[in-house]
Amino acid sequence: MKTAPFTATDAAELYSIPAWSGGYFRVSDAGKIEVTPSPGLRATLSEMVAELVQRGESLPVILRFPQVLTGRVKQLNEAFQAATLEYGYSGAYQGVFPIKVNQRRAVVEGIAAAGYDYAHGLEAGSKAELALCLAQRMHPDALLCCNGFKDDGFIKLALWGRTLGKNVVITLEKYSELDRVLKQATALGVKPAIGVRFKLHARGSGQWEESGGDQAKFGLNAYELLRVVERLRELDMLDSLVMLHTHIGSQITDIRRIKVAVREATQTYAGLVAQGAPLKYLNVGGGLGVDYDGSKTTFYASMNYTLKEYAADVVYTVQEVCKARQVPEPTIVSESGRALTAHHSVLVVPVVDVAGPTRDLQDIPESKGEPHQVVKDLEEIFENISGRNYREMYNDAVGDKQTLHNLFDLGYVTLEDRARGEALFNAILRKIQKLISGEKYVPDELEDLQKVLADKFICNFSLFQSLPDNWAIQALFPITPLDRLNEQPTRQGTLVDITCDSDGKIDKFIDLRDVKATLPLHEPNGDPYYLGVFLAGAYQDVLGSAHNLFGKVNEAHVTVRPGGRYHIDLFVRGQKARRMIESMGYEEPMLRDSIENQTDRAIEAGILTTDQERELLEDYDEELLGYTYLEYEEA
Repeated sequence: MKTAPFTATDAAELYSIPAWSGGYFRVSDAGKIEVTPSPGLRATLSEMVAELVQRGESLPVILRFPQVLTGRVKQLNEAFQAATLEYGYSGAYQGVFPIKVNQRRAVVEGIAAAGYDYAHGLEAGSKAELALCLAQRMHPDALLCCNGFKDDGFIKLALWGRTLGKNVVITLEKYSELDRVLKQATALGVKPAIGVRFKLHARGSGQWEESGGDQAKFGLNAYELLRVVERLRELDMLDSLVMLHTHIGSQITDIRRIKVAVREATQTYAGLVAQGAPLKYLNVGGGLGVDYDGSKTTFYASMNYTLKEYAADVVYTVQEVCKARQVPEPTIVSESGRALTAHHSVLVVPVVDVAGPTRDLQDIPESKGEPHQVVKDLEEIFENISGRNYREMYNDAVGDKQTLHNLFDLGYVTLEDRARGEALFNAILRKIQKLISGEKYVPDELEDLQKVLADKFICNFSLFQSLPDNWAIQALFPITPLDRLNEQPTRQGTLVDITCDSDGKIDKFIDLRDVKATLPLHEPNGDPYYLGVFLAGAYQDVLGSAHNLFGKVNEAHVTVRPGGRYHIDLFVRGQKARRMIESMGYEEPMLRDSIENQTDRAIEAGILTTDQERELLEDYDEELLGYTYLEYEEA
C-alpha cells in the first residue's frame, strides 16, 4: 500500500501551528513558515533570513514584526469595546502596558503609537522605567501607572509627570507610601492622583499563582485600605484617590479564577465608593494568558479562554456587581503585557551540527580479532528481534550492556569491543522502536525509548540569553523548522545550545495532549537548517543572562507588504564581545596591553615572529569587535 505524501497541512498539524499561532503564522504550500500580520499580508521567514545572511549579517537573529504588535493592541482594545457595547456598559476601558514585560525601544514605542487612539497607557515599576515612560508620546487621557515600591525620587518624578500633562497615577503598594506621596506633593504643589493596590484573597492559576492571595508581595489589606480613605478624608484630599488596583498573577490559565478575582475586586471598589471615595478606575491587573501549546486547557503553558471571552467576562462581572451595589460603573483598566508582545518576535537559530547514537549499521565498528562473547550475544539479539520477542530481547540487551561495562571496568573487554557493543545496543533499540511505533500499547520500560534515541541538534544560540524562562521555570515555546515542511521529518531530536553548561538544552516541547520529550526534525542535507522559536516576545528579551558572555542577539525589524513582499526596516546588531567583557569590569586597553606584553616576551624568547605578532593582535582585535556567537559561513 502506497503511503500518501507528506504535505504542508500535515506539518501544520504535526507542529500544532494553527492552534498556537493566533493566525499570525502559517505553513505555505511550498512548506515554508510565513508570517501573516493581517488578512492579505504574508511573507516567508526563511527568505528574510537568507537576505540577512546574504548581506553578511550573522545568526542567531530575532525577527520582530511591528504589525503583529499593532494587531495585538487593536485586538485587545476592540475586544473590550465590543464587550462594553454588547452589555451596555456605561463605563469605558483603558489598557495599560507594563513595560517590565519588554522594555525594548521598538516594543514600547510601537505599543504607545498603536494604542494612542485607544488611550492605551504604560506602567512603570521602577525609576528607570518611569523615566522611559515619561518620554513617550501618549494620549492625554492615557494612564501612566506607577507600581512597585517607591522612594522619594520615584514619587517626585511621577508628580512632575502630572505637571507635564500626563495622566500619572501613583499606586500605593504599602500603607507607609501614602505619607511619602503626600509630603512630596505638598513640597511640589502638585495634586496627586493616587491608586491603591488591594490584596485579594482570590488567587490565580498556573506558575504565578503565588502572586495573589493573603501572602502576596504587594498590596494593602482591607483595614489598611480603609485607613487610606480616612487619612485622605481628614486632609480633604479624598478626591485624589482615583484607582483601585488588584492583581493575581501572570499567565492565568483558568477563566474561572479571573471571574472570581474580578468579582472580589469589584465588591471592594463598591465598598470604597460607599465610603465616599470617588474612584474612577478599577484596575483588574495583568494575567491575560498566551496559549503557548495550543491545547486551550488549564495547563500552565495554555489558557482555557479566548481574548474575546476574557473581555466579555471582565465587563459582565464588573457590571453585575455594580448594578447589585448601585454604584457607578468604573473605567476598567487591565495591564496586559504578555498577551500583547509574545507573538511579535521569532528567534531564529541555525542548526550547526547533529550528534546522537549510531544510526546506520555500516557505522558499527568491526571487532579486531575474535569479539568478546558479550558482543556476540548483542549481535545475536540484533539479528533475531521480532514483533513477538522484542520485549524479551530488550531486557536481554539491557543486561548485556551492563555486563559489557562491568567487564570493561575490570579490564576484560577492549575499547574496540566496547565501542561495537554500545553501537549494537543502540541499533537494537532503533529496531525495537520501529517494531512498536504502530502499537497501541507500549510496555512501561519502552516508553522512554524515543527520548533515549533522540539526536542532539546543536544550535547556535544561548538558552540563558534568549530563552531564560525555558531554563528557569521550564516554560514551553513552540519550535518548528522554517522550511522543508512539505517533507516528512525522519529524526526525533532535542536541542542543545553552544554554552558550556549542561543545562543549556531544550528537551521538552509543546504537544496538544502532553509535553513531548523530542521534536520531529529533518535529516541534514548539507543546506542551512533554521529553527524558529515562536511566542518569545514577552520577558525573554529583558530576562536574558550573560552566561559564557553570550550577549544580546541581532534583531531585524520587518514590515510585510502586499504580494508576499517584505522590507527590513531596521537591523539592530547584538552585543559585541568587547561590550560583554567590559560589563564584567574589564577595560579593553588593559586587555590589549596584556596581550602586547605577552607577545613582546614571546618575540624575545624566539617563540613568535613580528609578522605572527601582528597577525595575532589583528585577530584579537577582530574578535573583541565581533559577534559573541559562532560565525559560520553559510552554505
